[in-house]
Order: sequence, then C-alpha cells, then structure tokens
Amino acid sequence: MIDNLINAALVFAVPLVLAALGGAVQRRSGVVNIGLEGQMLIGALFGAILSGLTGNWLAGAAAGALAGALVGWLMTAVITRLSANPIIVGLGLNIVVFGLVGYVLRTVFEVSGTLRIPGLQKLPELTIPGIADVPFLGAVLSGKDPLFWLAVVLVPVLAWTFRNTSWGIRLRASGASPASTTSLGIRTNSVRDSAGIVAGALAGLGGVALSLGAVGLFNENMTAGRGYVALAAFYFGRSHPLPTALACLLFGFFDALQIRLQTGGGVSADLIQTIPYIAVVLVLAVTGFRRSRRSSRVAV
Repeated sequence: MIDNLINAALVFAVPLVLAALGGAVQRRSGVVNIGLEGQMLIGALFGAILSGLTGNWLAGAAAGALAGALVGWLMTAVITRLSANPIIVGLGLNIVVFGLVGYVLRTVFEVSGTLRIPGLQKLPELTIPGIADVPFLGAVLSGKDPLFWLAVVLVPVLAWTFRNTSWGIRLRASGASPASTTSLGIRTNSVRDSAGIVAGALAGLGGVALSLGAVGLFNENMTAGRGYVALAAFYFGRSHPLPTALACLLFGFFDALQIRLQTGGGVSADLIQTIPYIAVVLVLAVTGFRRSRRSSRVAV
C-alpha cells in the first residue's frame, strides 16, 4: 500500500531531518560538520541509557540532546580555537566515538553489539483526534512520535530564525565573511561555537529517534551511515531548511523502498540495501553539476 510506504518514509526521514538541520545550522556559520554520525550515535546511547534508568522517554531525549551538544561543542572548539581542519576533526570524532561506544558496551554493560535496557520507555505515538480514522491521512499523519513533529516544526522555525533574528543574521554573516564579521565586533568563534552546540543537540536527538523509536534498543551500528546521508542532504539543500528536509524525505523514501523490496523477494538483499546510498551518490552528483553550471554562468 502506498500509504504504508509513505508512512515508513516519513519515519525513516526523522533522524535524517534532525541531523541534517543541525548540519545546515553549522554550515551557515562557516563550519562543515562531518561529525554528525558520531554525534547521532552518542545521542542514541545516552538517550537509551537515561530512558532506561528513569523510565521516562523525555529524560532520555534530553540526555541524548545534551550529550550531542557537548560533543558538538568540543568538536567545534577544536576547529575554531585550534584552527584544525574540520574534515579531519569530524572523521576523527566519528572514529573515536565508535571506538568508545564499543568499549563501553563491552566493559560496562558486558554486551557486544546490541544493548537492551530494562525499563526503557520508547517515544510515545501521538494520535490526532479526527484524523486517525481518515483513510491515507490517518496512516500518514497520526501515530507519529514527538520527534517527528519537532522535525516538522523546526523547518519553518529555522528558516525564520536565519532571516529575522540577530543570532541568525550573525550566523550567516560569520559563514559569509568571517573577517568582516570580526571587524564589526562580532565574536565569530562564539557564534560558530553556538552553532556547533545546536548542531550537536539536533544530531543527538536524531540518534534518540533511532534508539527510542519503534525498536527501543541501542546498537553500536544503528546509525549505519545516516550522519553522512544527513551531510549530503544539507549540501543538496544548500543549508536551507525546507530543501534540506525534502532531501531527507527523499532518502527516507529510498530507505523504505529497499526494505519493501527485500520483503518482496526475488532480488538479492545485498543489492537492494545499496539503493539509499546510490541515491545519495546521485543527489551529490546532481548538486555538483548544478554548482558547476552556476559557476560557469557567473564566469561568463
């Protein structure tokens, strides 16, 4: 059924939208966040642990956001204060986080790969009265968790923030011309640090959407490259909230499609699983082609 496919695409897009919007915020400040993958994973882990300890999904979500924000701030501080290469720092962060998470699982929890936490409370499903029983709309809009609606609300909120708040204007100015911004008395590094905190918090919430979502557990490989997919999404969307979110929805659709094709049988599962990543490559290729055409027109 098409409504089931769309519903699955929306659910799969939520972690991507949250992480990609965070990456878009930081990109507007002039820093490319390659560490979204690690920030999502650390958010997923802390979200699952705190949800299990407290029996409260909201505490888990807050813990995941805070953990992601802390990691995001540390990564950004290394880039802004030590003038480190953001690509190297981001990739290094991802490697360190994956190593630390695996170490914690094996030494603290004495498990390998998957962590099931007793008492973990998953994200609640919110039923919309009057819409839940409507064909198609009920399946697509009703029964979604709070992070889905947060992702929806963030798109217009961030678009408005970029254009109409002093922080948003300073953020864009820091990315467009750091020297000019500094000459006006604006602390560019502080603006970029705040963007890193926001990006880390949103990426952490993206991880929470994975661990406290339908599955309700933590796995050390549960991000499965989603941080890099989010990176491709905000590049495709040129760091604008709506195009970025639509790119995430496209990737979510291909993710849902590959699962549907696997259950249908007849085609190699290994080949089917490559569909979302092939879509990412194609989107990046289209983005690069568009950018080169704009550059050639400007040159002419």
